[in-house]
Amino acid sequence: MGVTAAVLAIDAGNSKSDVAFVGEDGTVLASARGPGFQPPRVGTGPALDVLAATVAEALASAGPAIDGVRHVSACLANADFPAEEAELAAAVHARAWGRSAAVRNDTFAILRAGVDEPRGVAVVCGAGINCVGMLPDGRTARFPAVGRVSGDWGGGSFLVEEAMWWAARAEDGRGEPTELARVLPAHFGLDSVYALIEALHLGRIAAGRRHELTPVLFAAGAAGDPVARALVERQAEEVVALAVVALERLGLLDEEVPVLLGGSVLAARHPLLNGRIAELLSVKAPGADVRVVTEPPVLGAALLGLDHVGAPAGARARVRAHYRRGPG
Repeated sequence: MGVTAAVLAIDAGNSKSDVAFVGEDGTVLASARGPGFQPPRVGTGPALDVLAATVAEALASAGPAIDGVRHVSACLANADFPAEEAELAAAVHARAWGRSAAVRNDTFAILRAGVDEPRGVAVVCGAGINCVGMLPDGRTARFPAVGRVSGDWGGGSFLVEEAMWWAARAEDGRGEPTELARVLPAHFGLDSVYALIEALHLGRIAAGRRHELTPVLFAAGAAGDPVARALVERQAEEVVALAVVALERLGLLDEEVPVLLGGSVLAARHPLLNGRIAELLSVKAPGADVRVVTEPPVLGAALLGLDHVGAPAGARARVRAHYRRGPG
């Protein structure tokens, strides 16, 4: 006879998806990793088909057979507005993976993974930038976070474009000198920004390699280049601006509260960036407990699901312990 899982936890980002079936006591019964979740590119149905294959893979790997799920907790990339979350929740529920289903933006998974209760603020800076906050009573703070059109500044992809802009203008004389004009093309073994622009434009350097220039920018800033340093400091200011507004909206600005940093740019712990964030927050939100999230986001999805079904504290502690040991 099979067992009923309390939660099917899903963390689906643009590049990869993780799923886990979690028992009533917090035991991880089965898990799997699959491709990214990209409904804007392929459509909602096909994107869920890809996710369904990963769910099926996890089910096939289960020791005891899983014959039902109480709740599906899905934290999905590209669920940027409540209307999108509601639409995706209906589509997930229609897959009959569980008796009920809830969809949140994947930034909520990072926040919940880093806190012992659903209370705090998380800023995620990877390819893009986003921020969410939440309270135990269900209230949240969030931003559209769909790029410059929604007021965003920063993220790895944005920073690369800014660095290239300054480097190009430095080389051709339209802008001030910057070491970026040398170190950016040198990273790819090229001798000029012109050559780098040409190689990127003609596809001789794959677009997917542009992210390699983000740490080059940070290294130039740490070495004292004024232009690079200004970009890094501006990124810190943007992270703090998001966090402070979210804290204000939730009435947490004057309280001791976790402020979590996630995503590849912040998780790299660049001293200039993360140090400046901590410095600014110490002034604007003195009670902020600033730390980098190291737990996998699927843990956050699992904890949100266990919160939903009213699981005991021991179950939440057990699933957290599992992912601290490693997801395998």
